[in-house]
Parts: sequence; C-alpha cells; structure tokens
Amino acid sequence: LLRAAVRQRDAMVAPLETLRLLAHRLVTEDSPYVTFSAAGQGFISTIEESPALKARARAIRDELVQVVAQTLTESTGRESGDPLAHLAASLLLATWSVALIEAHRAFRQHGDAQRARAGFLALVDQGHTGLNAALAGTPYA
Repeated sequence: LLRAAVRQRDAMVAPLETLRLLAHRLVTEDSPYVTFSAAGQGFISTIEESPALKARARAIRDELVQVVAQTLTESTGRESGDPLAHLAASLLLATWSVALIEAHRAFRQHGDAQRARAGFLALVDQGHTGLNAALAGTPYA
C-alpha cells in the first residue's frame, strides 16, 4: 500500500507528502488499516498483553522501514541504502505507529471513532511536519 502510493504519485508531489495524503485517504475511505472500533479493541489488547506479539509488531515495523526506504530511493533515483531514505522511513513509521497506538487508546477511553480518527490524523500531520523539517532540501520532502 505504501509502496503503491509512492510509485503512483503525481511527480509534482513529494514522496513524503504522498504518504501523508495516503493517511488522510485511508481515513476518508474508512480503510480497515485505520479503523478504530470496539471489535478491534480485543485484537489490540491481545497484542498489548503479549510480549511475543509486541516483538512481532516491532519486527513488522522494522521490515516496513526497509520497504519504505527502498521505495523512496527508487522513486527519486537515489542510491539504494541512502541514509536519508532510512531516516525518512524510520521517522515515518515512528509517526504512524504512535498515531495508531494513540488513536486506539483514545477509542478505548472515549469510544468515539471519529475522535480517534481525528487524533490519528493530527499526529500524522504533526509527525510529517517534523519529517519535512528533517528532510528539507532532499528529494523526499
């Protein structure tokens, strides 16, 4: 999904902006990736209570960092292994991880899916502000 968004982006839109817009599109489309509901709380609780599942979630996040970094370099013609691509991918996945975790917590606390989605997007946007500052002057921002 992340890879496809970057590969299919408008050439006038920076890769990181494309990914920020993807988060907004996923919320608008009510994608299961960003659904905050009572049904999902059991799944989230199971992960939070299991050290093995938390470790697997971190491993998946690390795998996604590699995929995003590779996609960023491919989309901009930069060398594979570009440290700035790895920085961008790591910051992006950290941003989205925090946004998802906090949105699920907000839903658990208030039971309001709309509020959880708004909080998710607010954190994604705030994180992307930092990403753009960190990557200013690169083809990624």
